[in-house]
Amino acid sequence: MYAWDFAALKPYWGLIWHGLLITVAYTLTTVIAGLVIGLVVGILRTNSPLWVRIPLRGYIEVFRCTPLLVQLVWVYYALPVLIGVDMSAAMACFLALSLYAGAFYAEIFRGGIEAVDVGQWEAGRAIGMRRSKIFRRIVLPQAIQVMIPSFINQTILQLKNTSLVSVVAVGDLLYQGSVITAASYRPLEVYTAIAVLYFAVLFPLTLVADQVERRLGAHR
Repeated sequence: MYAWDFAALKPYWGLIWHGLLITVAYTLTTVIAGLVIGLVVGILRTNSPLWVRIPLRGYIEVFRCTPLLVQLVWVYYALPVLIGVDMSAAMACFLALSLYAGAFYAEIFRGGIEAVDVGQWEAGRAIGMRRSKIFRRIVLPQAIQVMIPSFINQTILQLKNTSLVSVVAVGDLLYQGSVITAASYRPLEVYTAIAVLYFAVLFPLTLVADQVERRLGAHR
């Protein structure tokens, strides 16, 4: 019978909280960067000539159809060789996670924009509004209502995906767990505590997502 001893983790709580802070920081920064990328790419995919849309579609499919772990390793090891620029593990992970998130957010933006009835565009033009103003004032506010639940769900996935940065020795929560395990020889306690922390952060977000979906569903 295994004798659980969470008290053995007491000397390492500083490392655990530091790892959690790194995880949250990566989530927030890559989500913001991903939203910016996704907004630009999503708009261009709906309002650009074919020669612009094709490479953007290629970017989206490359990041959606390859494992994030492969992307992280490739950006860290291969990209600096190709561009001739040294890149830290932290920067490589930020770049890979941002581009990965941007590909998914771009499809959410595109889907939300295209979900707005074409009659909304026609109504705006009928009263003399410019295309950019129709988009800002009429289309985008309606599209956001459709997109919010998907944004929240993708952000939840993004937080979980940050655990992969430990592969290239970035000191996130999972990486600190491996360090503590090597020092304490208590892997069950360490990874149980880490799982509880992930759950404590993610579960409230899932509740928010459910609440938003119910409210938007009632509104529609």
